[in-house]
Amino acid sequence: MTMLEAPPEEASAQAPQILESPEQVLSTLTKDGSRRWIDPTPSYGRWRRWRQAVGLLLLGLFVATPHLTLFGKPVLLLDLAARKFTILGATFLPTDTVLLALLMVSGVLAVALATALFGRVFCGWGCPHTLFMEFVIRPLERLLKAGPNARATPGRMIAKYALFVIAAWVLGNTVLAYFIGGPTIRHWLTRSPLEHPLPFLLMAAMTAAFFFHVSWFREQLCLLACPYGRLQSVLLDRQSLVVAYDKSRGEPRGKRKRTTTYLPILGDCVDCGACVRTCPTGIDIRDGLQMECVNCTQCIDACDAIMTRLDKPAGLIRYASCAEIDGEPKKLFRPRTIVYPALLTVALSAFLATLLLRPGFDATALRNVGAPFTLAEDGCVRNIVRVKLVNRLDEATDFRIAPASGGVAVNPEAESLRAGPGETLVVPVEALAAQKTFLAGGRELRIEIANGRGERRTLTWRMIGPR
Repeated sequence: MTMLEAPPEEASAQAPQILESPEQVLSTLTKDGSRRWIDPTPSYGRWRRWRQAVGLLLLGLFVATPHLTLFGKPVLLLDLAARKFTILGATFLPTDTVLLALLMVSGVLAVALATALFGRVFCGWGCPHTLFMEFVIRPLERLLKAGPNARATPGRMIAKYALFVIAAWVLGNTVLAYFIGGPTIRHWLTRSPLEHPLPFLLMAAMTAAFFFHVSWFREQLCLLACPYGRLQSVLLDRQSLVVAYDKSRGEPRGKRKRTTTYLPILGDCVDCGACVRTCPTGIDIRDGLQMECVNCTQCIDACDAIMTRLDKPAGLIRYASCAEIDGEPKKLFRPRTIVYPALLTVALSAFLATLLLRPGFDATALRNVGAPFTLAEDGCVRNIVRVKLVNRLDEATDFRIAPASGGVAVNPEAESLRAGPGETLVVPVEALAAQKTFLAGGRELRIEIANGRGERRTLTWRMIGPR
């Protein structure tokens, strides 16, 4: 041993030690940090049947919505390229800041109210990710007997991943259709990739991203990426309805033979682990309310089946509030169930009033590029004002531009204009005014704009001239 080499005892003492966590950090991680694959066992019961019916209906709506129209417009289209949002036949533009803000506030309040009343009912019953995983991806794995922890043959694994590619292709193109429209995605799918290489690469990238998700990331979206679980602490209270384990009835746990009599020293929970094996996020509901719980009710069906076999009443795990589990009375009316509906009513009323009173066109005055003013041959000051017109109507309309200030004339070419449905026009308007009307190098200009329906808007502009 040389002087530079440390003795084995000292080397082991100097080596960094990995401290084990006293509790499991994530249900998808083992203590050594490796991935723990979750392969839940399905539990078939009344909640499963109801959730499957609702889930398949919502999945059908999710796939069909981008291709449906209402009043000649898409039911839902988030066209980021054109900066237009179409929701239930109503089109929103970037200038609809107040409307979009009220719509977002209403959505947040609706989620907060639903969570305060029914817990994370959206996660288990309405989230597209949960429904797609539970009723498409995992049934395919069970059909092929090729789950994450199964020792499947190479042929089954190839078939599994081939079906995953098809599912990811459908899911990716469906999501893409929400942003480009159903007709556009159908046009892309029916053309040769050589005719549109960039759209083809975009569809391929979406398919690859969703294939990665359904084959590897999976339930980690709920545990790591989705903020909803982390908002439980502020959206829930003790009276909120959640999937809960009745500790007063189930503890202490213990295994026993099938009997119709209750052992005085043991609770109803036989510690069979069925609720853990069926959980799609891999948690133990008996540990209490947890961030990973998505209220899927799988553990309820699993536990009810065990209780029935043991001739004991169902409901050891059930929909209940934390207060109810602790023996406290139910309270439907409490501060958050009163404040949330009130705020939601105000936000929706303001949204509807603003939407119904929204004018049929937008008009904005923009300064021209170049010299701020020029002098005409007769000595008048000439300003060029660019008027931006946005036709919000679903039909073509005529616009008329006229001066509303005395002593000002506009060029006759801009007096009458026509814009198609949803079309945006930028019209240069020439304004002429005598020099004597300018004070300190400026004067007020008012331009009146009217459309074919008789709606009028007045723009105020400051003309610039010589001092």
